[in-house]
Amino acid sequence: MAMEMQKNSMYIEQNDPEGDIRKDFLDDDGRAKRTGTWVTASAHIITAVIGSGVLSLAWAIAQLGWVAGPAVLMAFSFITYYTSTLLSDCYRSPDPVTGKRNYTYMDVVRASLGGRSVQLCGLAQYGNLIGVTIGYTITASISMVAVKRSNCFHRHGHHVKCYTSNNPLMIIFACIQIVLSQIPNFHKLSWLSILAAVMSFAYSSIGIGLSIAKVIGDGPHATTLTGTTVGVDVSASEKVWRAFQAIGDVAFAYAFSTVLVEIQDTLKSSPPENKSMKRATAVGVTTTTLFYIMCGVMGYLAFGNDAPGNFLTGFGFYEPFWLIDFANACIAVHLIGAYQVFCQPIFGFVEKWCNKRWPENKFITSEHGINVPCYGVYHVNSFRLVWRTAYVIVSAVLAMIFPFFNDFVGLIGAASFWPLTVYFPVEMYIARTKIRRFSFTWVWLKILIWSCFIVSLVALVGSVQGLIQSLKTYKPFQAVQEE
Repeated sequence: MAMEMQKNSMYIEQNDPEGDIRKDFLDDDGRAKRTGTWVTASAHIITAVIGSGVLSLAWAIAQLGWVAGPAVLMAFSFITYYTSTLLSDCYRSPDPVTGKRNYTYMDVVRASLGGRSVQLCGLAQYGNLIGVTIGYTITASISMVAVKRSNCFHRHGHHVKCYTSNNPLMIIFACIQIVLSQIPNFHKLSWLSILAAVMSFAYSSIGIGLSIAKVIGDGPHATTLTGTTVGVDVSASEKVWRAFQAIGDVAFAYAFSTVLVEIQDTLKSSPPENKSMKRATAVGVTTTTLFYIMCGVMGYLAFGNDAPGNFLTGFGFYEPFWLIDFANACIAVHLIGAYQVFCQPIFGFVEKWCNKRWPENKFITSEHGINVPCYGVYHVNSFRLVWRTAYVIVSAVLAMIFPFFNDFVGLIGAASFWPLTVYFPVEMYIARTKIRRFSFTWVWLKILIWSCFIVSLVALVGSVQGLIQSLKTYKPFQAVQEE
């Protein structure tokens, strides 16, 4: 039985030399002992949260203004933290400490709600994860282009027009991801997440520093309580659509519930996983909110109502060029790690389903040991190699076809925030604690659900409209002019 579990688990890669796995190396579910702590979980969360979303916050605040902008940021922060604590209690069921483990978000929904909710959760979760990996491919290429752009201006002067294309850099990013995608599972990603978290702090701090320098040097740009001004910066219809899209951008900036359960599944069982996860969530959300406010506020002060969609690559100056280069390199490295955080649940889901569907297929189940210098024996699975490579290639091609950073970010955030961050966690909490219908708590939670639904709906409409406008004016696979 132990050998059968070992064969079918994506978490155990090596057999015991004697064919007998000692109990000391197994958790209560027969899988390899988990070693994660709240520190590694915090790194995963920061890697997932401080991603490309932070780059659009100055633009989002410019659309919403000084009143609504920070208020929306704080509201999403509170909602995300609250619902994440509810979700962390659902990792084990029926008891949050001693119950049976649920390895994925879908497993949690199956144990708490069941029925059609499971399919709807899977559609929302994996659709969001696919969208995020495409969005991160776009963002990484934009950052790498920005390095070439700043060097071009440094060599030839700011009056020169630089021409480049994102596509070759997307291909380079995809090649790196093809290699990293062979990391077997989430449990092997701690080192990459810690590196990516350090990079996220680095480029966010540089962006804040550059914004402060610009404010000191040029003075604050024109800002208003309501953001962009109708008749001056935008038309009335553009104001509405951009405000909706800005809400979607903020929602995307807090999107990590899609991988919360998978992150929690890396934690060791003492102290209880839900306790460690709540601590990691508090650290992760507090840290990211602090950086978000600083990036959004300082970016808005630096650029005013003309804040660019990507405040780091959109700076109107390129000196010191080496600092701009370093910041954008940090973004690229961070997104290399963040891509893996979001795509590993997709890989795990497909491989688990295929193993269950075709348990006797050697192409899917068998592994071959290869001696790797300075590493040891690495176990290669043919299906994993082919399928993960194909996924990375397809996501890169889609990124080449739709390279619209702001529109894509808003669309993903608006479509996924409500079901995965609000609806399912709250509904599972109601079901698990058996809250009486029409009680005060029940009514308050239902108001939270439907208020967030309305906000997500208007953000989705704004992002779709923005994407349509971008598609009308975009010419694919042609060089992009950078001024």
